[in-house]
Amino acid sequence: HRMNFAPFFRQLRPHLPFVLGFFVLASVYFIPAWQGKELPFQDVRQSYASTQELRNFRDQTGEFPLWTDALFGGMPAYLIAFDMTYTFVNKALNVVLNLIPVPVYLLFLGMLVAYIWLVVLGLNRWLAALGGVGYALGSYSLIFLEAGHVSQILALIYGPGILAGIALALRGRYLAGGAVTALFICLEFGSNHLQITYYVFLLAGLYVLIEAVWLVRAGRVRQLALALAVLVGAGALGAATFGKRLLVVNQYSKETIRGRAELTAKTTAQAELGAPTPAPATTSAKPKDGLDATYAFEYSYQLPETFTLLIPNFYGGVSGGGLDEKSATYTAMTSKGVDPATAKQFVELGAPSYWGDLPIAGGPAYAGAILLFLFVLSLIISQNRIRWFFLAATLLLVMIAWGKNFLILNGLLFDYFPYFNKFRAVTQTLLLAQLFIGAGAALGVQAVLDRKMTLAQLRQPLLIALGATAGLALIFAVLGGTFFTFRTEKDLPILAQYFGEQGAGEMLTALVKDRQGLMQADAFRSVIFILLAAGALWLFVAGRIKAALFYPVLLLLTTADLFMVDKRFLTNSDFQSKAQLNAAYEATPTDQQILQDKTMSYRVWEQSGDFMSSNRASAFHKSIGGYHAAKLRRYQELMTYALPKNTLGVLNMLNVRYVIQSQPDSATGQNQTFAQQNPEALGNAWFVQQVQTVADADAEMAALAMSTFDPRRTALVDTRFASALTGLPTVLDTTGSIKLTKYIPDNLTYESNAPGERLAVFSEIFYRGQNDWKTLIDGKEVKHIRADYVLRALRIPAGKHTIQFKFEPPLVGLGNTIDLIANILLLALLGFAVFVGVKNAPAAPVVKVETPAPAAPETPANPSAKAPATTPTNNPKRPVKRNK
Repeated sequence: HRMNFAPFFRQLRPHLPFVLGFFVLASVYFIPAWQGKELPFQDVRQSYASTQELRNFRDQTGEFPLWTDALFGGMPAYLIAFDMTYTFVNKALNVVLNLIPVPVYLLFLGMLVAYIWLVVLGLNRWLAALGGVGYALGSYSLIFLEAGHVSQILALIYGPGILAGIALALRGRYLAGGAVTALFICLEFGSNHLQITYYVFLLAGLYVLIEAVWLVRAGRVRQLALALAVLVGAGALGAATFGKRLLVVNQYSKETIRGRAELTAKTTAQAELGAPTPAPATTSAKPKDGLDATYAFEYSYQLPETFTLLIPNFYGGVSGGGLDEKSATYTAMTSKGVDPATAKQFVELGAPSYWGDLPIAGGPAYAGAILLFLFVLSLIISQNRIRWFFLAATLLLVMIAWGKNFLILNGLLFDYFPYFNKFRAVTQTLLLAQLFIGAGAALGVQAVLDRKMTLAQLRQPLLIALGATAGLALIFAVLGGTFFTFRTEKDLPILAQYFGEQGAGEMLTALVKDRQGLMQADAFRSVIFILLAAGALWLFVAGRIKAALFYPVLLLLTTADLFMVDKRFLTNSDFQSKAQLNAAYEATPTDQQILQDKTMSYRVWEQSGDFMSSNRASAFHKSIGGYHAAKLRRYQELMTYALPKNTLGVLNMLNVRYVIQSQPDSATGQNQTFAQQNPEALGNAWFVQQVQTVADADAEMAALAMSTFDPRRTALVDTRFASALTGLPTVLDTTGSIKLTKYIPDNLTYESNAPGERLAVFSEIFYRGQNDWKTLIDGKEVKHIRADYVLRALRIPAGKHTIQFKFEPPLVGLGNTIDLIANILLLALLGFAVFVGVKNAPAAPVVKVETPAPAAPETPANPSAKAPATTPTNNPKRPVKRNK
């Protein structure tokens, strides 16, 4: 028996024009990507630079080492590059996607997956497309994409797919729901952005809770129980497809700035070392672990700033630039004799048009004036219960984005809600808010269709929605200057750098005028787009235009609204040639000079710039700096508190042999780098004369940060490791030798030769000693301890010995097994679900001669609701429209 695929493909055929439309729209937006150009994607390039050492070893051995010394003196390599050998499902998708330029497929997938979710909820295809376009073209998504947050965008893309699977399961379509949920959870974890994944699961839990209440009240407890069982199994299967990553990341996070801190609030690192004291705690109670509250809430939206969802330049746009030659700032500059070209460059790239308190603003979170108008309308006229989920999700996401400005909620979440304090930059929730605003907008138009509303029925809800959106925008356009000052405390200091203290005040007056003008212009703009959409809806309900024209017009207006705002922040000019982009990560003459040193292993400190936020040096050297969101906590503390006070001591113990510095070139005026050799670097390992035991982390940091501390002579050891030192004399002999003889990042070999027992300190980062890093002397496993806050130390017996450090995390092997089994099971589940779907696809309907009975109206996203007893509007006397 051969399966008939025709009915299955017949069901897919109506969706193909929209899929093609999404692809065309994404391609049009990113035309330069098809011309071989690329976006800077700084985060991606930073990541690529950090993995250079690992890729070199993979080319030699065929696999990545599990440890790297390229950044932060050393860290697990599986945080930046990992052999995911058995993740078949994710790899198969990537093979297809890699045929398309990255920005194109990201924008395309964003529209497509949201469209699938809305179709599953039962929305009209045109309206599902409206929601999909609204989600993918939200300005924040394009701004984050331009910055290179590719993993973050992927995590956003797959979120609606998870919600689609959950919706199917809760409706009793257990096989399809389980397969879709497992697939998209697999892809979600494959994106590798746990913060967005966390928010997606939070919203999924909210959706399940709301639907569970309804199912219980409807007496469908068995359906709910089966659905929950399916979802739990599907969720576990999807997560298990990336079991290795989840296991090792969960373990690693406990050692990072997101884990438990040992330094206390009264630590000498703050009180005695002279480091800046952090701002007062922003929550009611200090968390036991996780990020510092001040750091976590550094990026928080101000409450009035939320109006950027309706008016893009409500808060001025971007941190630097955004103005033109018509601006008051440009006029003020040129009237003072500033060269027009210089003034133009300043207003376009340097003028601080943004007046919020975000440290850096690449642009606003704009959801679309039309979508917000329709979203409000849906809350008034829709009778579908899912509208409450859309509203609750949107409000929750917006309130989380307020961060430190809304501690009545976020303080509690930070202190008590599981894992909430592991993440920072809570403004990222606004990326997901766009999804529910777009979905709510589509639901509003769907309600007009389902209820077959007349002009009389629509008039009042329409006026309310217009007043709440266009009316509010009009008030800001006319009276915005009476509500806001358009100034910040940072304005005068910033302007004084360019114009001096006397000129800063005059320039600020002009800048305030420009900021107000930006708000006013965009407010009028939002009013116009809302009125156009409202007019199209009015004409449609009145029967003046038909659906064949109304749908494309509404979709075109929404697309134009978002497209034009997005192009302010991500334009064709942002694309560059590969040669231009790679230039920043090419070896400089200074790098080449250092690389002439063929010593087996040493470290480099690139002192120029923020070395703890750059992987440039990591592309060529073993760097003590780097860029990563989850640094080892102890290492970060070493750089923050000890390095500024005992610079030479810290550099020596980290075996920093070269320091890259910069100075202005007398001929060109440009900064030129040069390498300064550090002759006092202690090498890969050394014998110490004495051990100083310390009570805790505070005491160890205090001793380490003293300028008199010499790591060559003394090893600082926490009392927790004191038992390993029993029997060592007070004063140790240092005669003898110890040296590195073989270097593989995760397998180090040393040779020692001494006439008596010694205590050696190794310039290697201590991480889970004897659990993940194993130590062997002449092939026999022994224990090493932590010394000098971040390094390893080991008692070595007299004589000649071979010492090995092997990084063998037990979870890696277990994770590989889990990945293999889960991916095979997921492929089997997907294959079976497709088989059943094709087999059970309904055949083409048979057309009968007799007149069919009136059909019950559709109830999107609520298929189990009972149809009304009379006509779709429960109004038998309703007159028939002319166009019907």
